Amino acid sequence: MFLRGLTLTKSHSCYKNDIRILLIYNHFRDATGYDHGAREAKQAISLANDLDVPDGVAIFGDIEPKYPVDSAFIQGWYDTLAASDYQPGLYGVFDDGSNLVEAYHATKRKARENTIVWTSYPQQEITTKENAPKYAPEGPDDALLYGWQYAIESDKCNIDTNLFTKELLDALW
Repeated sequence: MFLRGLTLTKSHSCYKNDIRILLIYNHFRDATGYDHGAREAKQAISLANDLDVPDGVAIFGDIEPKYPVDSAFIQGWYDTLAASDYQPGLYGVFDDGSNLVEAYHATKRKARENTIVWTSYPQQEITTKENAPKYAPEGPDDALLYGWQYAIESDKCNIDTNLFTKELLDALW
């Protein structure tokens, strides 16, 4: 999972202190092929099980803009996670005309309607919490569009700024 150094003890401490954890799986650089998507999802599930992640939590596959991507990978990711105790999620730049959007639209309708999407589009400036923009991500119309990373790579600290809907809270650890 994305959280380096996260141990079973640390994760339970976060949960007890009402700190929610969003699971991001980023152990691949190529998002093509059904079997590959299924294998990566199985690995993500295994890591979640090792951490005792509770049922119902979403695991987001991180598909970066430079990664090759196809609908078969997304379908394999979805089918494997949907058959598990976890929810399928995808993170990426879901801008019109991108390979990711084209691949997403080419997946089966059930996968599109049941995968939580966290998009990094459109990009705006880094803000304070008080000056955050109104929630206005762009992504596939039929997606569960619950997250928007609206700004990245702050000059002052290496942090990205995100907005999430209240629905996402049900999918966090």
